Amino acid sequence: MEKEINESRIPTNLRTLLILEVIGRSDDAMTATEINDEIGLPKQSVHRLVATLEKEGFLNREPGGKRYRPSRRLRLMGAGLLHASRFHITRHQVLQTVASKVQEAVNYVVPEETGMNYLDRIETNWPFRVQLPVGTNVPFHCTASGKCFMASLSKAARYRFVLGLNLEKLTDKTFINSEELLIELEKIAKQGYAIDDEEFMDGMRAISVPVTDNTGRFVAALAFHGPSQRLSVSVMKDWSEVLFDGAMTLKQGLLS
Repeated sequence: MEKEINESRIPTNLRTLLILEVIGRSDDAMTATEINDEIGLPKQSVHRLVATLEKEGFLNREPGGKRYRPSRRLRLMGAGLLHASRFHITRHQVLQTVASKVQEAVNYVVPEETGMNYLDRIETNWPFRVQLPVGTNVPFHCTASGKCFMASLSKAARYRFVLGLNLEKLTDKTFINSEELLIELEKIAKQGYAIDDEEFMDGMRAISVPVTDNTGRFVAALAFHGPSQRLSVSVMKDWSEVLFDGAMTLKQGLLS
């Protein structure tokens, strides 16, 4: 009876948005029943709406199961909403501030199914630089941003994620052993930043820190990279506080 009352109070055009909001807040894939526990609509309504969202490409159902998670279409829509808001102005300003201090290319990188995607970037003025323009997609296992993202996952999720990766060897320093990579990710989770020590590309180093929302969940990676001739590991560590300050400003921008 209570669910019927709740349904009458929720306008029809808001019900799908409530479902997307519940799924967006969750770290894990959810069943229609779990979604309904938070919304309070009749089971038939939620199952019907979830099926429609899957059919239209806003949700993905996990193989062989009944759990749903945001699809690429929904994540791109969310990224587009952020881009259309004042946050993207703040973001670009933060990247410029970091770049003015570290004097290297600075990137804002988000996870997608195929790897880490460069969503925003400030280029360095150095004539000798590593070109990774906006829209570039890079692997998870051998980049500072990718390792930063994986380290943000719970240990169980991190383990499953790594086991599902193709640990392709791109340089002599690339992590190609899952156990060694998991040890590296545990280290990153404790220290708060990730370093790519010529693991993705010979002659390039990078450092990355996580940008989180108000619940501590990973949103993006804030990173800078450059030629190894200019950037030693110790130099990057010395500049890590600049990245942490930038990530905090970005977090505040997300909340405003």
